[in-house]
Amino acid sequence: MSDFSLDGKRALVTGASRGIGQALAVALAEAGAKVIVASSKAGGCSETLTKIKQIEKAQVVELSADLSEPEAVMNLAKSSLSIWGGIDILINNGGTIFRSPVVDYPFSEWQNVMRVNVDSAFLLSQQLGKEMIKQGQGKIINIASMLSYSGGITVPAYTASKHAIAGLTKALANEWGKYNVQINAIAPGYIRTDNTQSLQDDSQRSKEICARIPADRWGETADLKGAAIFLASNASNYVNGHVLAVDGGFLAR
Repeated sequence: MSDFSLDGKRALVTGASRGIGQALAVALAEAGAKVIVASSKAGGCSETLTKIKQIEKAQVVELSADLSEPEAVMNLAKSSLSIWGGIDILINNGGTIFRSPVVDYPFSEWQNVMRVNVDSAFLLSQQLGKEMIKQGQGKIINIASMLSYSGGITVPAYTASKHAIAGLTKALANEWGKYNVQINAIAPGYIRTDNTQSLQDDSQRSKEICARIPADRWGETADLKGAAIFLASNASNYVNGHVLAVDGGFLAR
């Protein structure tokens, strides 16, 4: 089981204030990693900090950055590297969604979704990846989606961004695998979070979703912990450029 240990590893998790990001940050800390949790606003990760500080010997630091602003993203990368002298694990979880029929979809919202979901992941991966290459090891985990595989309805920018995340994962793996840096993605299925609240509240749509999931239930954020620890640890050293669906079997239908 030592291959799954993250003892002494230094991690950055974006979008860590709640939901999936919070669950993954806690999971890394439970596995022994020192964790930097980041959200869009100062103090946004207070609840996550409280959870991690309850873990024996856990080390956690909070940072903030508006992922729609490239300069703020670059500063986040710089600050993250300075805290413990490097980063071993990056989880690009921070993201946003905007729902509207395509014919009425504001271009400004399209651009914002792309900046937050794709540009920030690229910049953080680029800046931290440089240092991972120098240190001869590193793990980058991008958070993809079921909409990395399909088109969805009324979420064109989000869908395009999550297809882009899957492609970026493979592109980086192709270039950095020879440096012992592995880049993979997790594609969550239908997980109970703020982003899916409108679907959960629609009884008919929720029923249709569960009918397609062999597990016959919505996923919980805790269901993603094992995948994250695996992809962040030495256990996945020969896994690269892979998009791991954690979906209760949704794609199998």
